[in-house]
Amino acid sequence: MAVIPSEIRATVQLYLDGKIRQWYSRGDGKGAIFLIDATTEDEARVMMKTLPLAKEQLMDHQYIPVGPLMPVMALIGTGAQQ
Repeated sequence: MAVIPSEIRATVQLYLDGKIRQWYSRGDGKGAIFLIDATTEDEARVMMKTLPLAKEQLMDHQYIPVGPLMPVMALIGTGAQQ
């Protein structure tokens, strides 16, 4: 708990810097989910390593690359790319 105030400040700073796009609490109460604005998974890993909980090795990370749902283009037809 001693690290939490600095973790909150660092997380908010990443949000204000545009690095964290969205964040959510997990439904099971076991942490948070961050949607990170990064080009690669490695870039996201480097960013998350700056957080105090990560520095103290108190955070468990799982990285899942996401992107646009590409099949949606087929639902709106071929003229949608204008």
